[in-house]
Amino acid sequence: MDFQTEEQEASYKKVASWLPEICDRISHPVEEKPIFSLQFGSAAAIVEVRPFRQAESIIYIWSYVATEVAIKDDLLKFLLKQNEAFRFGGFSMADEGEIRFHVTLLGESCQKNEFELAINEVLESADKFDDVIVETWGGRRATDDLFV
Repeated sequence: MDFQTEEQEASYKKVASWLPEICDRISHPVEEKPIFSLQFGSAAAIVEVRPFRQAESIIYIWSYVATEVAIKDDLLKFLLKQNEAFRFGGFSMADEGEIRFHVTLLGESCQKNEFELAINEVLESADKFDDVIVETWGGRRATDDLFV
């Protein structure tokens, strides 16, 4: 495994110890990177453990919501308004037309219950908004691409 800091490695080991109790379908899509892929029914989430500053790490949990979406002003306004209502996390775009939902946690202080709540927030939000986004602005639900 390619760790950049000791804090990143410690957080990765903590997350790795929690995951078997939370999810039974876990894979390592990029074996040399501290990334987990989780499948819950028809939903999927990615957990990345990243270095952060000099003495910390972050746990970045995300899921695709929709892909191939035409980005329009009313969609962006909708996503920003929704972000205000979330308890944790929010919408983001990694690439044009790919909408994600994500939560970021501090690695060192993260507790198992907080981690589990964050995973549930990501999965529930992706599942709730995929149909709304695709029906209103087009594109494809991310689960349509992942589980064909």
